[in-house]
Amino acid sequence: MKLKKKTLLNILLIAFVLSFFVTPLGFYGKVLLHRLFAPRPTVIVESKREKIADYDWRLKDADWNFFNFKQSEGKVVFINLWASWKLPSYAELTSIQKLYDAYGDKVDFYIITNELREPVETFMEKHGFTFPVTYLIIGDKMPIDSKVVPSSYLIDKEGSVVVYEKEIASWNRGRVHKLLDELISK
Repeated sequence: MKLKKKTLLNILLIAFVLSFFVTPLGFYGKVLLHRLFAPRPTVIVESKREKIADYDWRLKDADWNFFNFKQSEGKVVFINLWASWKLPSYAELTSIQKLYDAYGDKVDFYIITNELREPVETFMEKHGFTFPVTYLIIGDKMPIDSKVVPSSYLIDKEGSVVVYEKEIASWNRGRVHKLLDELISK
């Protein structure tokens, strides 16, 4: 029995869709789709920008030592809340790594998770990420909403939130670089 061309195409399409659910191809396909369709970060109009209410909040660094966010007062700050087990977070982290590579010495980066140290270190090593990881202290006060993961904030030197993105965004773009250059030079 000979298959019709349309039937063969339907079978191939169904096999392709199923591969997204039952094979590693599906994981990488979903990551690719998230990256392709991640929106550009949206700059908040100056008149609608809110200020960080309080820089006095504690975090833990990669060595699990406490430090105070106050060290970033008066600086341009990039904050990303993420989780290694969330596929959208993983998809976004590649563009954040590239942004960190370009601006790590000019902008304070806080890539914040509430996970335990060991799985995060394994995740970072597996994917070759070198940006500094910061650990959230659950229950401590924060001037940002730590419940929305993934999400990101870009804060200027005066403490105004210039960009707030719920979910993921594509951070390594010329427009973002231009915005960071402007914020740094002020």
